[in-house]
Amino acid sequence: MKSASPPPPAALQPRLRIVDAHHHLWDLSQGHYPWLQESYDPEAFFLGDYRPICRDFLAPDYQAAAASCDVVATVHVEAERSRLEQVAETAWLHEVHARYGFPNAVVAHAWFDRPDTEECLITQSQFPLVRGIRSKPVTSATAAHSVKGQAGTMQDEAWLRGFSLLEKYGLRWDLRVPAWHLPEAAAVAAQFPKVPIALNHHGFAWDRSEEGLKRWRGWMETLARQENVHVKLSEFGLRDQPWDQQENARIVYEVIAIFGWQRCMFASNFPVASLRINYADLVGGVAGMLSHLPSDQQHAMMCENALRFYAIDVTPAVANI
Repeated sequence: MKSASPPPPAALQPRLRIVDAHHHLWDLSQGHYPWLQESYDPEAFFLGDYRPICRDFLAPDYQAAAASCDVVATVHVEAERSRLEQVAETAWLHEVHARYGFPNAVVAHAWFDRPDTEECLITQSQFPLVRGIRSKPVTSATAAHSVKGQAGTMQDEAWLRGFSLLEKYGLRWDLRVPAWHLPEAAAVAAQFPKVPIALNHHGFAWDRSEEGLKRWRGWMETLARQENVHVKLSEFGLRDQPWDQQENARIVYEVIAIFGWQRCMFASNFPVASLRINYADLVGGVAGMLSHLPSDQQHAMMCENALRFYAIDVTPAVANI
């Protein structure tokens, strides 16, 4: 497929309704987050130095960040809280919702390859806001290495048995893997066509060279052939590089060309994305990338697609978060 050229960015439309399909909250005094509290490792983190977010990010912090935007609903995705506290994280988020009115959907955590997988899925699914699970399979550090077939990978029979339970309990899967694993994810999606899948962070186009983008595009096209897969227009930050509106617009435009506007949804990935850009500029930047499209398509990607995918009801009243 020929590489697409993005349109020029435009200003944010006034009071554009937003559903944030992917963000995080954490209270370091209430839960244990090893990656934030004890094993700081910028070499392993895809954006490099992340010390600025190694602090509480609570509901009022999110509200302050998004204050100038008309966020009508949000989806909280598990934030790597200690796996001994995976259910406690879900319970805490329901307390946050009761006090602040968001998040409006929760993507919780459960391992797929453990003896207690079904028990955990049952427990998580009993919380009313839980819509899905993010459980990261074992992946390789680079495209040149393979872990295919190892325990915890997307070919592991134990992992696949656990994954199959998502359909039984009416749960979605949030997929987060490096781009070179997308063909493997496509095989999983094909095997379980009734499980809705949301690809996180545009499939991570980390290599922005022409050759790198060609590979990423091919992997994305393979995944997009599976109609149960949607994609989040989120996290365009690169390691040790500033936000680049033009380059990121190119990625957004290509994702839409590959998946179609019907399967794309905006997400902030805050506070992680705050390492590169503030919330209002992020929303304005992505909305500007979509400004050449018909208004109904813009609204779908910035709002309605996420409401539909995560079964979020914002009627009868819509309150600004």
